[in-house]
Amino acid sequence: MPRKPARHRLLRCPPLTFSPFGRSMAVVASINKGRHKVPSSMLRTKDTPSSSGNGYHHVEDKNEQSDSSDGEGFEGVVQADFAFFDPKPGDFHGVKVLLQTYLGNKQWDLSGFVDLILGQPTVGTVVKIENDEDDAVYSVITALNLGRYQDSKCMIELKGYLLKVCQEKDVLAKLRSFMGEYARDVGLVVSQRVVNLPPQLLPPLYDALFDEVSWATEDEPTKELQNSFRIKFYLIISKIYKHKSVDQIKGPSQSEDDAIIYIKPEDEIFYKVPEF
Repeated sequence: MPRKPARHRLLRCPPLTFSPFGRSMAVVASINKGRHKVPSSMLRTKDTPSSSGNGYHHVEDKNEQSDSSDGEGFEGVVQADFAFFDPKPGDFHGVKVLLQTYLGNKQWDLSGFVDLILGQPTVGTVVKIENDEDDAVYSVITALNLGRYQDSKCMIELKGYLLKVCQEKDVLAKLRSFMGEYARDVGLVVSQRVVNLPPQLLPPLYDALFDEVSWATEDEPTKELQNSFRIKFYLIISKIYKHKSVDQIKGPSQSEDDAIIYIKPEDEIFYKVPEF
């Protein structure tokens, strides 16, 4: 596809707030400032195109520990070049490991789900370390049309799981319609990564995903495939932790939202700022 390499070359690392997702992240970050403690660190990113046309981020994480009682300090530097690639069959094991707990402890056709992701290379990205011999996958992101894959065993099991765990009646009714009559208008956003992936990679990853969805409506070889990417709604499966005793932690300036801990920070953005 001609536009795929261009997407990588355009990752010149502009200020993150220039993109819609980056602006939304900045909004939520300002709201939550002071609520969450952030470790002291210096983090710089540099993005240049590789010889293959794939853009990559050079990340240097420098943490300085305060002087200890003996007067000695610690300084460490970790460097990594994270590259964006199209999903390919060879990524099967790495992607499957990332998605191992996607539906918690449920036993389901995860292998079939990974096959769907890898079988859609025009929309989706895997993140690896540039020139890594192990070819390990550190992140995967894609969007799967529920209607297009509605007969797949893995998608049937996934939808059944969501309908079973959903406890809010109004949400359940909307969920049923999204998985039924409106399924062809719904894209399931799948985004999993290792916990210590640099957050600077998130805005370009999501921006690239939504760009690819838009491009696919014109670039896919058949009308049927093009229409499958004319997505009107996005469904995101989010894992959160919630305090059992909300009333005990609520103070004069705290709301019920303070009782929710989001595993991935962007999930809070999608929840609070649904329209970018």
